[in-house]
Amino acid sequence: MLRAGMLALTSHRKAALRAVRIERQGLTALEEALARADVGELGAAFEEAVKVLAEAPGRAIVSGIGKSGLIARKIAATFASTGRPANFVHPAEASHGDLGMIQTGDVVLCLSWSGETAELADIIYYTRRFRIPLIAITANPESSLGREADIRLVLPQAQEACPHGLAPTTSTTMQLVLGDALAMALLEAKGFTASDFGVFHPGGKLGARLVFVRDIMHKGDEIPRVGLDARMAEAVVEITQKRVGCVCVVDGADRLAGLITDGDLRRHIRSERSDLMGAPVAEIMTSSPRTIEADALAAEALELISHNISVLPVVDDDRKVIGVVHFHDLLRRGVA
Repeated sequence: MLRAGMLALTSHRKAALRAVRIERQGLTALEEALARADVGELGAAFEEAVKVLAEAPGRAIVSGIGKSGLIARKIAATFASTGRPANFVHPAEASHGDLGMIQTGDVVLCLSWSGETAELADIIYYTRRFRIPLIAITANPESSLGREADIRLVLPQAQEACPHGLAPTTSTTMQLVLGDALAMALLEAKGFTASDFGVFHPGGKLGARLVFVRDIMHKGDEIPRVGLDARMAEAVVEITQKRVGCVCVVDGADRLAGLITDGDLRRHIRSERSDLMGAPVAEIMTSSPRTIEADALAAEALELISHNISVLPVVDDDRKVIGVVHFHDLLRRGVA
């Protein structure tokens, strides 16, 4: 029984590996086609499509049916979340009133591997009638969709991963990746930043990581600090009272000179140094600690904090201490 089960699993894995290999070959063909920028090649058409999508004052309207329709929905969602306003319009619903969602100033992106999807006919006709730019993602440039489109993003021919050559697999993967490529090119063209991304993703773990350091840092009287001429006894009191896990050592202009953490304190206590409380803080502190700016994202703070560092001073352009952020603050906000 065990051997039969193992053989069946091996058969399943062979099918899985074959599917991955075939789809990877399709993506390799897509990558090679995008690299060709001569007139009439996919790379040149891609550049033109990005320009039209970036400059259009309206929205990107993405449409398709069946499996291509599912990919079209995802492309529209990716556009919208990365700064290119977009909507999915179902071609069947478009024929029954939803054409009113498409306005002058929009750009229409239609997906159809064959280019002969009958349900797209009314959308295609509508774009031609009202001179709305039409971009096609198809494998057949001589199809009805391909001939009518202003810009043709022609996908290279590729074998479907389905052993019968019927279920859309490689073809939809190529559509999806080309849609992602358009979204990323538009993101860079528009200068869309991580902060902009946070505006559209306020919820969940992603939203938490896109809050700013200024929103979670300890500030004002909560900042533990001592002067550069202080002794360790004063630093220990400050660490204990403020409970942030560190004390910032500042010069006369309140600029950060160094940092002493509770970890530093424990290490020196374990060394059984008898004069620790009377030692100058300058002798114990880390003089070049990692710091972060208040306008940085919480995700950047998490990246800087490691198992050896649990707290970051927040400084301004003059290195004046304006806050402190601890790993526990990131935990409480769901960042870590």
